[in-house]
Amino acid sequence: MTDLQTSPAATTADPTTALLDRARRTVLDGGEGLGLADLVEVLRVPDDRVPELLDLAHAVRMAHCGPEVEVEGIVSLKTGGCPEDCHFCSQSGQFTSPVRAVWLDVRQLVAAAKETAATGATEFCIVAAVRGPDERLMAQVREGVAAIRAEVDINVACSLGMLTQAQVDELAAMGVHRYNHNLEAARSYFDKVVTTHSWEERWETCTMVREAGMELCCGGLVGMGESLEQRAELAAELAELDPHEVPLNFLNPRPGTPFGDLPLMGSQDALRTIAAFRLAMPRTILRYAGGRELTLGDLGTRDGLLGGINAVIVGNYLTTLGREPDADLELLAELRMPIRELAKTL
Repeated sequence: MTDLQTSPAATTADPTTALLDRARRTVLDGGEGLGLADLVEVLRVPDDRVPELLDLAHAVRMAHCGPEVEVEGIVSLKTGGCPEDCHFCSQSGQFTSPVRAVWLDVRQLVAAAKETAATGATEFCIVAAVRGPDERLMAQVREGVAAIRAEVDINVACSLGMLTQAQVDELAAMGVHRYNHNLEAARSYFDKVVTTHSWEERWETCTMVREAGMELCCGGLVGMGESLEQRAELAAELAELDPHEVPLNFLNPRPGTPFGDLPLMGSQDALRTIAAFRLAMPRTILRYAGGRELTLGDLGTRDGLLGGINAVIVGNYLTTLGREPDADLELLAELRMPIRELAKTL
């Protein structure tokens, strides 16, 4: 990452024009992500200049990633009863959120993978609400991954919490294509979000996953009361980690959680955030994840796809409802954004 010095010509322009010019040289032309100071300024771009910002982010996406969109479906293998206290999550066993503990069997996993593949998705992620997998969970994942790979033409990803090196190696050996483990929040804000484990523990799991050869999916959640500086810090930390994919979630306040009474992020702030993450990571898959339906709505979803997003989760999320898959697929067709083919993600 780098921050270019403002050129003499740019000093005569207004600050937003100077910022956009600097970003165009650094990211679009140079292929380098913006540094922390410029990312903060991106998040402060006035509302009337957001369309220009989105146009630049879209140009970066097209130049460095192309027009294709990766489509993914997710399913929760183990829902609820998690011992961790992530303040946004209704699956924590420490809160009064109305999510009951449920385990799926292998037959249900295969059925869900088939439904996901039928939408045109190339990625199917098995998720479990745990601190980290025990032997029972690893055994079920082992059986489930083998069954899915035998019956469904789709890549299999997992999100099972924090891992040991042995577990990382085993997941890689069983053919898991991608592992999801979000940083969730900036390092300086993390202890306001989670107290039962550390930001460093999450970083360590992400590092082991990358070194084992699996693709790393690592993103975060915005709108949790963090400052603009901390939102920019999260983008910069993710850029340093350099994951293959970054899922961008917007807080959907869940009843019974410590963040249940926080307001929704405004749509303009959400769009600025999308652009900032794209300008921090020009070559990364940037995926729409949870909360976009409430935060952005249909029009904002379109704007984000034209402002740096190049991947979507179709259907429902772990504990909240998403858009109908057909609505997303129809929008992609309207925008002439082809779905990435399976062979191109292997």
